[in-house]
Amino acid sequence: MELPFKYTEKMKTLLGGEFDEYMASFDDSRFYGLRINTLKLSAEEFEKKNIFSLKKVHWCDTGFYYEENARPAKHPYYHAGLYYLQEPSAMSSAEVLPIEEGDRVLDLCAAPGGKTTQLAAKMQGSGVLVSNDISAGRTKALVKNVELMGIKNAIVTSETPEKLASKFEGYFTKILVDAPCSGEGMFRKEPDIIKSWNDEMLDFCVSEQEKILESAAKMLAPDGMLLYSTCTFNPDEDERMIEKFLESHQEFSLCNIDEKYGFDKGRKEWTETGNAEIEKCARLWPHKIDGEGHFVALLKKNSTASNLLNIEKTNCKDKRLNIFFEFADKNLNINFDKNANYQFINDGLYMLPEDIPSLKGIRVMRSGMYLGEFKKDRFEPSQHLAMCLKKEEIKVCADMALEDERVIRYLKGETVDFENINDGWCVVCADTFPLGWAKAQKGRLKNKYATGWRWE
Repeated sequence: MELPFKYTEKMKTLLGGEFDEYMASFDDSRFYGLRINTLKLSAEEFEKKNIFSLKKVHWCDTGFYYEENARPAKHPYYHAGLYYLQEPSAMSSAEVLPIEEGDRVLDLCAAPGGKTTQLAAKMQGSGVLVSNDISAGRTKALVKNVELMGIKNAIVTSETPEKLASKFEGYFTKILVDAPCSGEGMFRKEPDIIKSWNDEMLDFCVSEQEKILESAAKMLAPDGMLLYSTCTFNPDEDERMIEKFLESHQEFSLCNIDEKYGFDKGRKEWTETGNAEIEKCARLWPHKIDGEGHFVALLKKNSTASNLLNIEKTNCKDKRLNIFFEFADKNLNINFDKNANYQFINDGLYMLPEDIPSLKGIRVMRSGMYLGEFKKDRFEPSQHLAMCLKKEEIKVCADMALEDERVIRYLKGETVDFENINDGWCVVCADTFPLGWAKAQKGRLKNKYATGWRWE
């Protein structure tokens, strides 16, 4: 792999005696990881299934390495949302951020959704998760991953951090900023990133990171915690970025990152002031861990200021709600709260998390859990709703064994036979885990699996 001369010279200066070891890491194969979605099952339960040859990721309780030839994306469990494919070092950010029940969490630079899905699993359906990405195009993948993982309490937005800050000042108890960066830590995994590495790009990243952190600071509640991370080694984007932020935000302080993770400390000698507090940051190096590069800093806002936002609860009186409740009573073992925060967008019905401020003026890509769509006077359930269900919550279920050839045929969008099932709506499952909806009629399942999700 040919690295830019200016880059290697910089790394030689930074790393000194570690430089040769770092360069040798480029001859190693990249690592492949998946993280178990604990909204569906525990890591221990997944391990017992013995589907792939797995090895634990040291710093993530739900993360595993898998072998390159395993192809976990070509398995029904992937389509059931049981795991998310994620580079192992990228699991560090959301793992380090401490999540508590009822937290109001913001993933500010979220697409395609790896850290959002990890945060949501830690939240276990409680609180509010706002997942944002400035690129409307990139949020398409984000929305799909929110649906696939069965996340009920997420609002997906596509706004600038500045615009969000004007709406959510002092609202979030936890914020994750996985900042856009020069990507030096991904050179081994994605060599194409090397082509775009130059001074102009570095300057742009630093400027954007400063603005993003400024907006994040405004949105964090008193005593809230902010996790800043990058996948680069550049001190200007890492230690010096945190150093400058602390100088201009006296209400923030760095928190220790537990030594159990086995990360390197931040390098105080790479800052302008030699601030020893910077050693509370953490670095992941490809020559020291089984993964790529990452930088993590955990900060706390020590402030007594408070901000009361206008929390809106929609008092939805649309008569079509009764049609949905009738559908749920007939097909599901769930008592939907009739006073919950329901919202209609055209003919689509959504259930928003409680205690969400007004979203007027914000570009919203997904408002909570998408329940389904009304077509005249009938309700058609969504793929999202199916992925949020557990088998015991479904009255009529077409459950098939993993090795049943009908599972793949269903995922391809085909009609399949299924005997001894009542006519009407049902959920197709593989090994008890929902895949999507079908309409049963005379022993045949008319396929309602999401068109854009189909097995190829």
